[in-house]
Amino acid sequence: MKTILVPTDFSEAARNAALYAISFAKQVQAKRIILYNAFQSPVVTDPNMALVDVVDIKELQKSSEENLQRFKMILKPFCSPDITIDTISEYGMLAVDINDVCQAQHADAIVMGVTGTGKLSETLIGSFAIDVARHAKIPVIIVPPGAGFTEINEIMLACDFSKVVESTPVGPIKRILDETGARLFVVHVDHNKKHYTEETPFESLMLDTLLQGYKPEYHF
Repeated sequence: MKTILVPTDFSEAARNAALYAISFAKQVQAKRIILYNAFQSPVVTDPNMALVDVVDIKELQKSSEENLQRFKMILKPFCSPDITIDTISEYGMLAVDINDVCQAQHADAIVMGVTGTGKLSETLIGSFAIDVARHAKIPVIIVPPGAGFTEINEIMLACDFSKVVESTPVGPIKRILDETGARLFVVHVDHNKKHYTEETPFESLMLDTLLQGYKPEYHF
C-alpha cells in the first residue's frame, strides 16, 4: 500500500480523518497521502436567477486550492518526513468521479470522515462517505467524528454466506491483512437461522478456501 486518498471538505471531521490517514499510513508504510477536494457550483433554487451569473468557476478553483494548501500546512507537523502530502482540486462530484481519481493517482485506499453529531447509524445515512463506499473500487475507511487511530491488529469481516465467491473482495482483504499483520474474524449473524439454506455450509467452506492461509476465526 503506497498511496492513500483523503477526500476533504475542510471540516473538523475531515481534519480528524486526515490525521487518522497519517497514522494509518505509518502502520502500512504508505509513502504518499493525497488531499482531494471536489468542488461544485452552488445549486440555484430561484428561477429568476441566471446560473451563469451566480458563480465564477475560477474563483471556486482558487478557493479550493488555497484551502488545500492551508489544510496541508496544518497536517504537515503530524506527518513523518518519509510521507509526501500532495493536493488535488477538481470540479466535479466526489462519489461519481472517485474511481477516475483513484485510478489516475494509483490510490490503494480511501480514508474519509463523516460529518454529524448523532448516533453513527443516523450520521451515516445519506452521507457522502457512504456514497463513496458504494461506488469506490478500492477499500474505503470511514472515520466517525472524534474517532482516533489505534493500530489495526484485528479485522472483522461481516459475511452472510451468500454467493461468497462473487461478493467477497478477497484481494483487498488479503492486502490489508498483509500490510497490517492483523488477525481476521469472520462474523455471521442469522437470528434463529432465518436465512439458513442448504447452500450455507458450502458457501462457508468456499469462504474458508478463499481465505486459506490467513487462519480466520469464525463467530456465529
